[in-house]
Amino acid sequence: MIPAARLSAAIGVLDRILAGQPAEQALTNWGRANRYAGSGDRTAVRDLVFDALRCKRSFAHFGGGMTGRGLILGGVRAAGQDEAALFTGIGHAPAALAPEDAALTAPMTRAEALDIPDWLEGPLAASLDRDLDAVMLAMRSRAPVFLRVNLAKLDRPGAIAVLAGEGVAAQPHPLATSALQVTDGARKIQTTSAYLTGLVELQDAASQAVVEMVPLSGGIRVLDYCAGGGGKTLALAARASVDLFAHDADPGRMRDLPARADRAGVRVKITEKPDAKAPYGVILTDVPCSGSGSWRRDPAGKWALTPVRLADLVAVQSGILDRVAPMVARGGHLAYVTCSLLRSENGDQIDAFLSRHSGWTETARRSFTPLDGGDGFFCAILRRE
Repeated sequence: MIPAARLSAAIGVLDRILAGQPAEQALTNWGRANRYAGSGDRTAVRDLVFDALRCKRSFAHFGGGMTGRGLILGGVRAAGQDEAALFTGIGHAPAALAPEDAALTAPMTRAEALDIPDWLEGPLAASLDRDLDAVMLAMRSRAPVFLRVNLAKLDRPGAIAVLAGEGVAAQPHPLATSALQVTDGARKIQTTSAYLTGLVELQDAASQAVVEMVPLSGGIRVLDYCAGGGGKTLALAARASVDLFAHDADPGRMRDLPARADRAGVRVKITEKPDAKAPYGVILTDVPCSGSGSWRRDPAGKWALTPVRLADLVAVQSGILDRVAPMVARGGHLAYVTCSLLRSENGDQIDAFLSRHSGWTETARRSFTPLDGGDGFFCAILRRE
């Protein structure tokens, strides 16, 4: 496919997304209906679509409106490309430019320029303060690809060497002792022997950093209460020899965890009744949240979030904290984690928990944003007296 044809394809996919179809489904349907498109074409169309979703408001402004065509045209203009050479109407290129394609004339608001919903500007400003503009502008770019080295099997220099032999270039990242940032060959990772034999796992660097904040010692009983796919579960297992349990409200999310644990050479016990094994020396709660720290990876989530949904999430988070607190052993620790930038889900939750529960002390608190290199994360460590 020529570049202009890729733009046309992205326009069609975006129109379906704007009509309500999930992004992944729209891309999959397009690929199935256009089997002539090679892997390079599919990747290019996907990148165009996700770039447009990250920058939906500003691209719509530059491109003349909130349509697939407007978003792609806005992206072309934002990148300084020759729009007339791409929008020709010849062959599979998008239709030639018309007067209605002119950029919108009204000045962009701050929320439009930062590509965030209007209602979130206030909460984000209150949470990020002077970093708001820089963080939100960083969110408009693609996220780096990070790997977690399984330090139970080899060190970072060893992992870098193994990956290099398979065409993947990586370098250490300062956020975590196990973190590597991939600089070339990212699309090869999941077919490398390093990945298939559990030497490395795909995991954001800030996600690794919050796991390193969790206090662990050999032999203690540990529960990952909101395990999901098990990325943090496996990272905990690689740090120390512990009696490790994984739980999730939706057990189906953990379906791949046994195979991943086997590949990593660790043992994880999946439980639907975590109370039965209490107390635990450590409980990790990576709670459901807005995902605002990972909008680079899931830009559709930014536009789907509503005030009502955020309020519901805050209620779920406080409920999880109240539920797991009695399961922590005396002298044990509770780690509260979100991939959110919002104070209501982060520091406010911890302050509210401490006001509801006596006998707890906060021992550590840290926030990460994309300015640190990885996704946005929050972690607080609480100790039960």
